[in-house]
Amino acid sequence: MSASLAPECSDRKERYDTCFINWYSEKYLRGNTEPSSECDALFKEYQSCLNKALQEKGIYGIIEKARKGSKDREREEVGL
Repeated sequence: MSASLAPECSDRKERYDTCFINWYSEKYLRGNTEPSSECDALFKEYQSCLNKALQEKGIYGIIEKARKGSKDREREEVGL
């Protein structure tokens, strides 16, 4: 597994990655394709840590602006 973009979040990322890989290999690949929330709490914990680190480094706003631009382009493409 790869390290987090924010080293202080690597432990949280590792726990989430482990949960996801277990779910994917033990359930999804064996035919249980129903959505699962078993890793949601771990993902939210990692996401919160990462967002905080990105905000502290001044990167979060840039990412949000790019996301908004991407959504605007999608709307234009479908004619909304």
